[in-house]
Amino acid sequence: MILKTKSFQNTQTPQAIAGQKQEQDVAFYLHRAFKDHPEVLVINDFRFAFNGETAQIDHLIIYPYGFVLIESKSIKGHVEVNQQGEWTRSHGSKWFGMPSPIKQVELQQALLKEMLRQHRSEIIGKLLGIKQQSFGMRCWDHVCAVSSDAVINRDTMPTAISELLVKTEFLVDKLEKIMNLKSKFMRIINVSDTRPDFNQQELNSIAKFLIERHIDPYQATTEITLPQTQQINEPVAHFEVNKAVEAKTPAIMQSATHSILSCKHCGESTNYTPMYGKFGYYIKCNQCTKNTPMKQACPHCQSAQTKITKAKEVYTLKCPNCDLLYHLTKSNETI
Repeated sequence: MILKTKSFQNTQTPQAIAGQKQEQDVAFYLHRAFKDHPEVLVINDFRFAFNGETAQIDHLIIYPYGFVLIESKSIKGHVEVNQQGEWTRSHGSKWFGMPSPIKQVELQQALLKEMLRQHRSEIIGKLLGIKQQSFGMRCWDHVCAVSSDAVINRDTMPTAISELLVKTEFLVDKLEKIMNLKSKFMRIINVSDTRPDFNQQELNSIAKFLIERHIDPYQATTEITLPQTQQINEPVAHFEVNKAVEAKTPAIMQSATHSILSCKHCGESTNYTPMYGKFGYYIKCNQCTKNTPMKQACPHCQSAQTKITKAKEVYTLKCPNCDLLYHLTKSNETI
């Protein structure tokens, strides 16, 4: 189940555009694989603060046995890692050093683990009503998903790093191997698997705790699904970013100040007014006073068969080709 979609931002530099495209690709594969799986909960683009530190996790998976953190990395050309764990990448005929994405996600994992540990009594209950459960014995894994067109030199790469480095199209296979999910019946009868597991109510409680602590510094349009925790089989509550929800949870859901829309004439991406006319929905730029259609190609698959829908105050771009939704902006408001 996808609890939070990728937050789309207006990016300008080629590096930022490539990075966002890579995160979109990973989010797409996760959506296709786990959108209907009640025990695999996915939070894309999760940012949180704890003990004076802030961390941003590209993709976080919560499942019965623990957690998997995924760092998305756009890498064109060749990538090599020496025996000291130092990364280099090629650009044209030149080679450049780069920070280790593995070390980066390890730091994110450590902070997330500490935050959950500090709040364990609020999130998960006591074992047999006596001993407080914790997160230390759960499975904690992390991987780095790199662009599918990257060339990875695994011959000289440390085996431990090679195991954590996966191309995007093989990511779901890697995750299924890591999670090694079993049916509820098999968990009971399989005594050889000693991994402690969360029940559905605990999974929902963990997810709700994390979603409530998500920080969106860009106030980008997001779609968030919060699980209910009162009953194990209770259906989830689905929220869109609008004023009613914003008033209830201002820390995690805010009105959109940026979207994937921008004026095609002057590039203005924030100061415009949504309108409707003879040719459908469009935005009127308050900067240059010119109009731009809301309908555009899908940011993920570039399909032109998209449709614009309006529900109350929210405009949505829907792609029937890859089954993704992009919330655009609010109606009758100057953004």
